[in-house]
Amino acid sequence: MLSFLLEKEFKQLLRNKFMPRLIVIMPFAVVALFPMVANFDVKDVDLTVVDNDHSPYARRLIEKVRSSGFFKLQTTAPTYDLALQTVEDLEADVVLVIPKGFERDLTMGRQTGLMVAANSVNGMRGGLSSSYLMGVVADFAAEIAEERLGAGIKQPVEIVPRYQFNPRLSYTYTMVPAILMMVLAMLTGFLPALNIVSEREKGTIEQMNVTPVSRFSLILSKLIPYWVIGFVVLTICFFAAWLFYGMVSTGGYLAIYCFAALFGLAFSGFGLVVSNYASSVQQGMFIMFFFVIVFIFTSGLYTPVSSMPPWLQTASHLSPLRYMVEALRAIFLKGSSLADLGSHLGALAAFAMVFNGWAILSYRKSRG
Repeated sequence: MLSFLLEKEFKQLLRNKFMPRLIVIMPFAVVALFPMVANFDVKDVDLTVVDNDHSPYARRLIEKVRSSGFFKLQTTAPTYDLALQTVEDLEADVVLVIPKGFERDLTMGRQTGLMVAANSVNGMRGGLSSSYLMGVVADFAAEIAEERLGAGIKQPVEIVPRYQFNPRLSYTYTMVPAILMMVLAMLTGFLPALNIVSEREKGTIEQMNVTPVSRFSLILSKLIPYWVIGFVVLTICFFAAWLFYGMVSTGGYLAIYCFAALFGLAFSGFGLVVSNYASSVQQGMFIMFFFVIVFIFTSGLYTPVSSMPPWLQTASHLSPLRYMVEALRAIFLKGSSLADLGSHLGALAAFAMVFNGWAILSYRKSRG
């Protein structure tokens, strides 16, 4: 009986002109475009400089800032008030003020002060751009100190940072694995959620309700096609990540497919639970949007879970997306194995059992 139900479901999917195109085109579009849009790297920061020293060292510092690749020198201002006006007029993001006597203090080994003022209306852009600028200034100060100590004489302490797993600090490498999870959640969650309720609106589900098909077989026939679609979509996403960004999983793909199998079962089951309680397609979509948005924002996709309030960190354990995001990033970037992520695997297995059991028990063959 189950084989006939699966044949029916797959034929319905293939007869739908829109669905096969969505399965192929959506992963390519999302993986190719979303990392470019949701990118927290700050570039092309507009800079205004107030040079009160007009010395060779001051000009050298300005040139070093401009050649760093992060800043665009928009203008120079004679006073700090006029420079601040460029920030208020949205002509500049950061102001660098070089004090009078800057070169004299450097050559005499005395401490000198530079002032950095950043537009923090966009807090992240303001904070990162000022950090970049202070980093360039610190590097400039180290160069001057080395020149004063003499060629070949190194400073007593040298700090060499080494970034593990993502040496270039590219935001794309942390975003793409999370996007793979989001695409998988959208397709394996929304499509099952709309399946039963759309058939209920059309009246075709009533024909199934009068047959001796068990609730278990019916729910399983609705679940398996979207589980298979999840594997197809994930494979397309892997290819798109390699094609557009050259990203290859450090830990291989077998572990990812294992996590995807459990996550697809869990989220498809959740979608079927929603469809059992929704009375219309619109209602099912709104319910799914509500839960998916909550799951996404508590998963650590955009901000680390450790940055959330303590009560929200505890509540985030109820989001299956959190375990999938952490697992994908660990496998993709660190090369973690299934043994390293056993707790995450167990959590997704628990979600799969709870949601699918709930879907079977909540499905009623007779409505009303």
